[in-house]
Amino acid sequence: MAVHVVRLPATQVPGGIVGNQSGIDRKPIEIVRFGCGSSKRWRRLAVSASVRGNDENGGDKSVGALEMHNVLEDLPYDVFSRESPLLPKPLSSSQLVESVSTGSRVRVAYQGVRGAYSESAAQKAYPNCEAVPCEQFDTAFEAVERWLVDRAVLPIENSLGGSIHRNYDLLLQHNLHIVGEVKLAVRHCLLANHGVKTEDLKRVLSHPQALAQCENTLTKLGLVREAVDDTAGAAKYVAFHKLKDAAAVASVEAAKIYGLNILAEDIQDDCDNVTRFLMLAREPIIPGTDKLFKTSIVFSLEEGPGVLFKALAVFALRQINLTKIESRPLRKRPLRASGDNGLKYFDYLFYVDFEASMADQDAQNALRHLKEFATFLRVLGSYPVDTTML
Repeated sequence: MAVHVVRLPATQVPGGIVGNQSGIDRKPIEIVRFGCGSSKRWRRLAVSASVRGNDENGGDKSVGALEMHNVLEDLPYDVFSRESPLLPKPLSSSQLVESVSTGSRVRVAYQGVRGAYSESAAQKAYPNCEAVPCEQFDTAFEAVERWLVDRAVLPIENSLGGSIHRNYDLLLQHNLHIVGEVKLAVRHCLLANHGVKTEDLKRVLSHPQALAQCENTLTKLGLVREAVDDTAGAAKYVAFHKLKDAAAVASVEAAKIYGLNILAEDIQDDCDNVTRFLMLAREPIIPGTDKLFKTSIVFSLEEGPGVLFKALAVFALRQINLTKIESRPLRKRPLRASGDNGLKYFDYLFYVDFEASMADQDAQNALRHLKEFATFLRVLGSYPVDTTML
């Protein structure tokens, strides 16, 4: 395999790794080209990129790729690639690792570690994809925006736990588009190391929602609950530390990956436990009318009697079915003062899903009507409805 290091001006860096940082004096960056024989190709290697410069005391400092925009004046910096280990460490905002894709496989970011339900959702959404774990939801959004991955698959609501509000906020903060949805049946298992029996257990680790969803089973077993960041992370912790008195609530896939024994399956209190995930991309898809489509929007309104009723009426007048409405306080301007009595009210953003394609004339007319009195309106995506269930 031939490897060539080429020094390029920052404006020629493929994929916008340095990005459109205005008002910054960009300096060159090294990009690696590799390939076998004549089949050479360019690859972006700002993966786990280290940005080096001098701190205020004259010493050396290094930050991760997602903090490049804060220290671009401290260039030059080195960009290098690193092969993904068998169980890759999740990407964090300070260390985004991009391994070289193979062939035409789609790289899909998800939150959690190997064996998470989100990884299963990514595999369902994009079969044979290269699933890339991320520590936080924010990191998955940023990884797509910075061309480190092609897509992200993130949870938006659960049939028992309700909406994931953090991801609603991130949808507005980032310039990504919803290009699909996927629904996944959540089946919790009680996992422990081999040789450990149920009567040996004193505690159980998992995500708070997973623990709550298995309340009846865990109460009968008399186990102390310990909350961690995610279900697969709990399984990984139990296996890594070879715990003999603790179990994890996680998936069958997590048991396989971390070599744990399944003590009990389907321990959730409610068998109808479904999580809906959104598929996110840098560019929207072209909506069609050949299948059932859903459109997601977000808007804000002036305060006043009946204003929300008028906003929702634009859909009812055209026989458009609403499937979801979620309100979130405005982050930068949460309170609005009333001129009549001096009271202050929350100022809201409204997230709405409706069953119609943006290719439908009725949907276009409804949004034109809504725009007449909405102070803000943004279409988050128009995408096919997932009618399947695992």
